[in-house]
Amino acid sequence: MSSGFKRDRHGNAKKFDGPKPAAKPAVRNAYTPMFENLRDELDAHHDRRDRIGKASRDITALSKKIIFSLQRVRKIDQDLPSDIQAEIDSRLTEISKLLASIAPEVQGINRYRYARSLVCLEELVEALTFAHYIKTQTLIGYDELCLVVEDLTRRGTVFEDAVMADADEQQPAAAEAKSEINPDAPAISLTDDDYVYGLFDLSGEMMRFATTTSALTGRMASGDTGDNQRTIVEDMHDLGSFFEMLPLRSGNRITWEKKLEVMRQSVRKVEKLGYDRMIRGSERPEGWVPDLSSADQLDPEE
Repeated sequence: MSSGFKRDRHGNAKKFDGPKPAAKPAVRNAYTPMFENLRDELDAHHDRRDRIGKASRDITALSKKIIFSLQRVRKIDQDLPSDIQAEIDSRLTEISKLLASIAPEVQGINRYRYARSLVCLEELVEALTFAHYIKTQTLIGYDELCLVVEDLTRRGTVFEDAVMADADEQQPAAAEAKSEINPDAPAISLTDDDYVYGLFDLSGEMMRFATTTSALTGRMASGDTGDNQRTIVEDMHDLGSFFEMLPLRSGNRITWEKKLEVMRQSVRKVEKLGYDRMIRGSERPEGWVPDLSSADQLDPEE
């Protein structure tokens, strides 16, 4: 049965002074409204950052799924298979809605204030440039890709109604939705860093694509352009050379150096794969894949 008094950490009885006095009302003065406004601004900032972060994670996941779908393609410089194109269109529709949902909150200075929460744009750049490369065997430019992302954002506000249409009316609804895009609607723009770091990651996907297609088809992926066929090895050479010529960015030196080194490793792996196919291709059984586990330790002069 309780004794009716409390004890301290040593077991001694505490003196009971009666009920606690009522809390004193908060003191207000001329500065109180200013601090209340700052409190409301901080609350709005944290809520906005949480919404952007959640949308960013979803966009990143959808972009990765697009890349996984593209890795099932076996040829470049031609249209994607209809089933893969349908998967990509469906996921781009979802990405459009997510971009549109956060576009009003990342306008003006907020675009840079929440730049770290928008890391999804690097993954989206990687997916869009990879799709463009597979279809055309070319690299989409920064200005052109900016227009693509802005168009995706504005389409998100009208796609929802188009997707909800009946199955036999989906195509007309989508076409109508595209024609109703408001050019003045808020859009999300790409920064130089979004584009450049997305291209760094693209080199890794090109390396995986080259390895897979080489193992399954017995030759390096190349465009069907007659006597002037370009293989993916040459494309990665060019991409790597362009990055080597760029000046080192002072803003994020560590990230830049890490991504540049990873890209160099990807180029060396594809080079090794291409040389083995060219020199010893006739000696390899069908489905053979080289051991690239130690490719990053190769001597550059070998």
